[in-house]
Amino acid sequence: MNTLYYGDNLPILKKHIPSESVDLVYLDPPFNSNRSYNVLFREESGGEAEAQITAFADTWHWTQDAERLYNEIVTASLPVSGLISSLRFAIGTNQMMAYLVMMTARLTELHRVLKPTGSLYLHCDPTASHYLKIVLDSIFGVERFCNEIIWKRTSAHANVGKKYGVINDNLLFYTKSAYYIWNQQHSEYTEDHIESSYRFIEEDTGRRYASRDLTASMQRASSGQLYDWKGIRPPSSRCWSCSKEQMEKFEAQKLIVYSQNGYPRLKVYLDEMPGVPLQNIWLDLPVISAQSAERLGFPTQKPLALLERIIKASSNEGDVVLDPFCGCGTAIVAAQKLNRQWIGIDVTHLSISLMKYRLKDSYHLEPKKDYNVVGEPEDVQSARQLANDDRYQFQWWALSLIKARPVGGEKKKGTDKGIDGLINFLDDDSGKAKRALVQVKSGHIKSGDIRDLVGVLDREKAEIGIFITLEPPTEPMVKEAVTAGFYHSPGMNVDYPKVQILTIADLLKGIKLDIPQEFTTFKAAKAVAPDANQISLY
Repeated sequence: MNTLYYGDNLPILKKHIPSESVDLVYLDPPFNSNRSYNVLFREESGGEAEAQITAFADTWHWTQDAERLYNEIVTASLPVSGLISSLRFAIGTNQMMAYLVMMTARLTELHRVLKPTGSLYLHCDPTASHYLKIVLDSIFGVERFCNEIIWKRTSAHANVGKKYGVINDNLLFYTKSAYYIWNQQHSEYTEDHIESSYRFIEEDTGRRYASRDLTASMQRASSGQLYDWKGIRPPSSRCWSCSKEQMEKFEAQKLIVYSQNGYPRLKVYLDEMPGVPLQNIWLDLPVISAQSAERLGFPTQKPLALLERIIKASSNEGDVVLDPFCGCGTAIVAAQKLNRQWIGIDVTHLSISLMKYRLKDSYHLEPKKDYNVVGEPEDVQSARQLANDDRYQFQWWALSLIKARPVGGEKKKGTDKGIDGLINFLDDDSGKAKRALVQVKSGHIKSGDIRDLVGVLDREKAEIGIFITLEPPTEPMVKEAVTAGFYHSPGMNVDYPKVQILTIADLLKGIKLDIPQEFTTFKAAKAVAPDANQISLY
């Protein structure tokens, strides 16, 4: 079941995910906030993928694809069809409308794949949350709305202009039916609450406890709750809150203390209480700051604790968790930790590669062995097809084969300075990172390409150059690479070829780079242990 899918999540949901097969959906889609996070990419078929990103722009436009998808929605005779038609009339064919059309199509499919006991959490911000809520009301039904959760995602901003600072994200919580999975979560008591409510300390054990009233209103009484207890009866119009047999059990367990006027009161120990039932404002979760240990460098990364809370509350062990906008895969990592099955979808090879690295670093999981990856090239022919469909997605996928970080955001001719990827490595005790620069070529190649790479190494003062090619290198290219000489690693006391040529066929066979192995290209995710008392799915 555990599977990563590369591609636009809409066709993947339609083709691969059966109806009523998923227990929990968490999605953190682009927010339409006009921040420069991602750029739209082309799908392998050649059409534009309106689902998501490259790695970093989240601006939407009314395109022919948006018009086509809008027509599909309004002619589908669904409850949401009329809403989308009305919204277009109200707000026009602008970026927000394009975003809402994209989201509506996917939310409709996500409703289909949820089990009757399933839930959906949509992570959004105030830019579009009000629009998304009425879309969800139309798809799920108004009665299936549970909460709008406010999560404090950052600390205060210093300069916000003539408005209040925005430090929260919103999570819209909906269920498929009234019979949904729910496991009550709790937050810790505040120190003030502990001091005021659990103010007594047991002398012999040192345990802190509260003293609770053992009487109740007569209106709530059942038979057997009005009796004498050691000569004491409850005040007028009240009774005891439990039967005499239960009161005797409390007494035998030394859980009753007596007030000055002789009334029994129940000891409630602090260390036996679960905490405060969780409310809809979450202020207690750690944010991912520049200094956070779990920070991976992905711009929209969410804390692991946030996803653990959602997954614990709305699923059980062995259930299926789906994240159709995976990003760097925090929902997948949390699901694995909590012994859930999972499905992740993303439209960029960068995100898929980041998730694979993260699963390996966190749990030592390997694709094919421990989980499936669908949509990635598996041979030279499919790699060539990807290159023909979208050379930048090919480039990102090729870089992922050697764990190189892509350089730059949206690719425009002449802006990459001859560098497609970067690998940092450490090979001495100075602590200073050395660099291997990577070029990826999917078309015609020649010896001049290697000379150009040598020139880039000299200009950038980098130690090693990696040339990845879809086509086999020519003899003059190999000679040029050999002529470049070696990089001598002072820490390893080893000579490494300064320019290395690797074909896609080489990499698919498992042939590795010949460079010092202390990679620092991507920050490795911390190893994550499963929750106590949970059995691994593997």
